[in-house]
Amino acid sequence: MRRLLSMAMQRADDLVIRMEYVDSKGKRTTRIVSPIRFLAKDRFLGLCLCRCEPRQFQLERCDQMELKSANEYVMPVPMAS
Repeated sequence: MRRLLSMAMQRADDLVIRMEYVDSKGKRTTRIVSPIRFLAKDRFLGLCLCRCEPRQFQLERCDQMELKSANEYVMPVPMAS
């Protein structure tokens, strides 16, 4: 997971992350995120293309993470639940 995030951070103009995310209330959504940097061992800061703003993501709440071409997405990306 950290390896995929690092790759997307290094190629920020080309790659984004598509992932399932469970928020603090237990709601699962599909997010498209452009990772910016790691904040701690268990968190990263990323531009959420669904919310059009920077957000913090806890790694333990991320699932089914995959690299995608940034060219496939234009903000705002609909958030799927």
